[in-house]
Amino acid sequence: MRSIELSYFFLTVFSLLATNSLGLSPVIFIPGDGGSQLEAKLNKTEVVHYICAKTSNDYFSIWLNLELLVPFVIDCWVDNTRLDYDNATRTTKNPPGVDIRVPGWGNSEPVEWLDPSHDSAGAYFNTIGDALVKIGYVRNVSLRGAPYDFRRAPNENVEFFVKLKLLVEETYNMNNKSSVTLIVHSMGGSMGLHFLRLQSQAWKDQYIRRILSLSTPWGGAVKALKVFAIGDDLGSLMLRESTMRTEQITCPSLAWLLPSSNFWKPGEVLVQTDKFNYTINDFQKLFTDMDLPNAWEMRKDTQQFTEDFTAPGVEVHCLYGYNISTVEKLVYKPGTWLDGYPTLVTGDGDGTVNLRSLSACEHWAKKRGFTTLNNNKPVKSFPLMQAEHLKILHDPRVLEYITTVMSID
Repeated sequence: MRSIELSYFFLTVFSLLATNSLGLSPVIFIPGDGGSQLEAKLNKTEVVHYICAKTSNDYFSIWLNLELLVPFVIDCWVDNTRLDYDNATRTTKNPPGVDIRVPGWGNSEPVEWLDPSHDSAGAYFNTIGDALVKIGYVRNVSLRGAPYDFRRAPNENVEFFVKLKLLVEETYNMNNKSSVTLIVHSMGGSMGLHFLRLQSQAWKDQYIRRILSLSTPWGGAVKALKVFAIGDDLGSLMLRESTMRTEQITCPSLAWLLPSSNFWKPGEVLVQTDKFNYTINDFQKLFTDMDLPNAWEMRKDTQQFTEDFTAPGVEVHCLYGYNISTVEKLVYKPGTWLDGYPTLVTGDGDGTVNLRSLSACEHWAKKRGFTTLNNNKPVKSFPLMQAEHLKILHDPRVLEYITTVMSID
């Protein structure tokens, strides 16, 4: 009889949640690198290929737009999305004649689906969004999104952090003054951490319920070095690493994601050649030898955001994958110097981020589980075997964890 009564009780509770989201901590999604839609408008005087458009009547989807990521057309995409670095202002700008904007501020749609057409290849926070709606969340009311220009690092995203604070306060007031949960993925976790450090403890105590992190590279990743060296094809057989590299190496966010000295030892070799072994202290020489002077300048611009690893001052839930081969070192054959394709020596991680970086949140705690070292806020670490960096967003274990945590507020 008692079990029946308990079942009825929980059914009643979930029924109420499904019809009224005011009892739940509202959620704001903060996406990672490549996790926001981007739109572009063109008014160019010259292009890199005769098939590339010089002008457009209005803004069009440039990320994620699968029609632009095909042979030959990809050259147009690269030339439109690359950034030009200005050594005098220490900032980047879009190429001449290109205007890029981030659509849908505050809405969950642009971070749930990277492709506006909802092509499955562009699925992002959508699975988590659907799971939260099932327990009573309402899109654009208690379920919101904070998209941003992921090509840039915090030093060029100052406006984003101002807008995010206002969005948190607005969402708090829209939901019966319920404190907000930030659900962050990958670089979005690093953005969220920086945002929280900018706020007073009193403000966080009032407005932030928790930060729930998925696959955050708290201490950077060796893969960023790999991208600077040879590029990344985004897991697509249609794309060439070398082609994508042309755009990728212009992004300050890539320099921001380089390994942090907080988690890599000074003598640890990251790039090995027969002439010189490069460690975390040799980035300037490495980028000089790679003929990437702007990479070193962008590293200097963003290094301040990698040195401080103080706790965010809110409750932290840290979910990440492990037991997947992840690049740890680049080894070039004798005689190749920094030319050619290096051997990628792998270690543990989630396929993108090294385990030491993913698990760095545990430095805010004496041991795994809840502790009180984070400004008297609990820290929960939850490693998941074989949870790949991007697929973790759709992992049933993650969905169960999130819905359970969010249901008991």
